[in-house]
Amino acid sequence: MALGFLSSYGIGMEYNQAKALIYYTFGSAGGSMMSQMILGYRYLSGINVLQNCEVALNHYKKVADYIADKLEKSEGIPVEKVRLTERPENLSSNSEILDWDIYQYYKFLAERGDVQIQVSLGQLHLIGRKGLDQDYFKALYYFLKAAKAGSANAMAFIGKGNAIGLHGLGLLYFHGKGVPVNYTEALKYFQKAAEKGWPNAQFQLGFMYYCDLLDFSSHVQLYKGVCELGHWAEKFLTAYFAYKDGDIDSSLVQYALLAEMGYEVAQSNSAFILESKKAKILEKEKMYPMALLLWNRAAIQGNAFARVKLGDYHYYGYGTKKDHQTAATHYSIAADKHRSAQAMFNLAYMYEHGLGITKNIHLARRLYDLAARTSPDAHIPVFFARVKLETVHLLRDILFCNVSLPQMGPRSLEALMNSSWWNVSQQQFTVKWKWMNVAHTLGPHWDLFVIGLIVAVLVFLLRRRYG
Repeated sequence: MALGFLSSYGIGMEYNQAKALIYYTFGSAGGSMMSQMILGYRYLSGINVLQNCEVALNHYKKVADYIADKLEKSEGIPVEKVRLTERPENLSSNSEILDWDIYQYYKFLAERGDVQIQVSLGQLHLIGRKGLDQDYFKALYYFLKAAKAGSANAMAFIGKGNAIGLHGLGLLYFHGKGVPVNYTEALKYFQKAAEKGWPNAQFQLGFMYYCDLLDFSSHVQLYKGVCELGHWAEKFLTAYFAYKDGDIDSSLVQYALLAEMGYEVAQSNSAFILESKKAKILEKEKMYPMALLLWNRAAIQGNAFARVKLGDYHYYGYGTKKDHQTAATHYSIAADKHRSAQAMFNLAYMYEHGLGITKNIHLARRLYDLAARTSPDAHIPVFFARVKLETVHLLRDILFCNVSLPQMGPRSLEALMNSSWWNVSQQQFTVKWKWMNVAHTLGPHWDLFVIGLIVAVLVFLLRRRYG
């Protein structure tokens, strides 16, 4: 198993996926549960093998049977899987202390009926974060307001529709504890809890589906969720603490192993560490290609941030050739499927400039506005992008409309094109077009120059008004 892992990443030995597959196969034959899980994930996703859900199920079932007894005893409390991309120091706009004015503004929005803000304030008061005191009464107050508005998250926090509670109800009906045995009701509650990600419910649901299976892929996914409860999940804790202590190589190795086993969070964290180029166990030129591979695996498992990253890597040519068309495809998936404001903004920029897709100013405007509506963090960048877009197109309209046609009279089009007016106008148009081709005049980063100019003008006007 260890040799398979080293071969799959090229750590200390040749990068060779074929050898890795052979090592994992022998490891699973010798009884390695981690090898079994790795092979289950590879056959489920078709990584260097033909996708085969039945073979994947066979591997996952062996692992699930191995940990089933432990689930019965410990109830399989999941280990917290910290996303490194969401740590405070890795966020561009995050503060550990919530500014008092912002807090008052949030309270105002919550009272006006903003459900998302109500849930957020409830969470902050529930655990006492961002400098706010832990206050269960305030937490309950905001959760109740959001729950009345139909928020499923708020209902979960106050005990309505909680995944653990739903699983418990399913067990009551399944075993007939206090109620008559009712497999239909049990199935309903297990399904709801499984959809919320509770692994125990996924296990029970997989067991109930086993004899009457319609969707084989979903069945394998349920077994995968159970297998991820194994004791190896504790590596998430040791990997996180290693990262926090600055032991980047140790953290990367542990996250990378979990990534091989199919944990999406570990795939994202490994890619994030590789992207930072702080690890020393891999050569620097190998880090971006390996990060691209891991971002891709995380994106396939539904990570929106990873999908945007794939777009970025193809846009800038990180670990692969520049490919604006592929970048636009990934941004489109992230925007349509995951409602990612960042993807909407990036896609709008590409439509504005015709990068990899047909230039469409109207669609660019629409996507910029949609990004601003989707995320408050996008308001400022969208504002500057829209100002730049409208300014540039206004200047073009003014300059190009400045060429006036002479009176046509009875002259033919052929005579007009042979006239001196046509030659002079054509020269004027060419000069103005070259002048407006700002990328040629100001260089490839002309848009940053224009935004900087706009900011400078706004600062100047504000100083004159309030100075």
